[in-house]
Amino acid sequence: MKSQSNSLHVTLAHRLLDYVRAGHLQAGHHLTEQSLAQALGASRSPIRGALAYLAEKGIVGAQPPRRGLFLLKGVDQLGVIEEELGTSQDDQIYLQLARDKLSGIWGDTLSENDAMRRYSLTRERVRRVLARAANEGWMEQRASKGWSFLPMIDGPQACEESYTLRQMLEPAAMLLPDFAIDSTVLRRVRLQQQALADGGWRHAGHAEMYQANATFHEALASLSGNRFIAQTVTRQNQLRRLLEYQETLDRERIRRQCLEHLAILDLLEKGERAQASALLARHLGNASEEKVQQLQRQQQSTPRFKPLSEPIVSHADPMEETAQFSLMAQAKNQE
Repeated sequence: MKSQSNSLHVTLAHRLLDYVRAGHLQAGHHLTEQSLAQALGASRSPIRGALAYLAEKGIVGAQPPRRGLFLLKGVDQLGVIEEELGTSQDDQIYLQLARDKLSGIWGDTLSENDAMRRYSLTRERVRRVLARAANEGWMEQRASKGWSFLPMIDGPQACEESYTLRQMLEPAAMLLPDFAIDSTVLRRVRLQQQALADGGWRHAGHAEMYQANATFHEALASLSGNRFIAQTVTRQNQLRRLLEYQETLDRERIRRQCLEHLAILDLLEKGERAQASALLARHLGNASEEKVQQLQRQQQSTPRFKPLSEPIVSHADPMEETAQFSLMAQAKNQE
């Protein structure tokens, strides 16, 4: 019997897979509604719906005589699986919101009514998308009405400045006296990078690649023994999130970067910090050059401002569309 999955269940299912990847969970891992509700910031009822949806796809299931649900597929199999699941409608709108902001369609603030018209969504779904953006650090809800966009790395110049800071900071952090090589941390990061290098790079999406890259650099910064270095690297990753969502994925570059990450880990595990630091500096320099050039090309080929005449149609079910048009009419009357 099929579960009655809705768009929220599908969105949570994708986030649950992100959680599995971040923790590098393997087949047989026990999944509980309570732990997932805490990790994903959702109530247990929609978590239950997301698990039912994933059970239909053969990703989670029971393992008698043990009680509860367990992962049936390991993290190394999720690239192909998520491609089969497709992208949820909320994910599509979320990515479009990010691209619209970078292309200049939105200013510093955004009202829920404007977002409802632009993306043809109900207020509930708009709030869900905006709440996700706030949770990921590039929007916040205003004390009065509406939402604000937070300052981000939004172009080639800001991107180059960010990489300059990181080139000064991250390689030097490896040479600090308090830098401690933690085999547990390095092993966790290696598993994630190895899974991508072994074939995950062919299927990984924007969010997955951003998270894997951010985890690598933040993990190394955390070993520096300096909390402010770690905080700075984390903040720089948050600031560049929108750019990662905007760009077209270069699969070959992803594979190459994963191999460079693994080479840096190899050197650290041998205790060769100076060589690892030098390789990290070259890695960041190459990444900066590639990313800035790509952004410059995009900036030249993409109009900075676009009219808001055409909505982005969401293929909701008929009942949801009826509710949607009702809410949009109410919003129009309130203006």
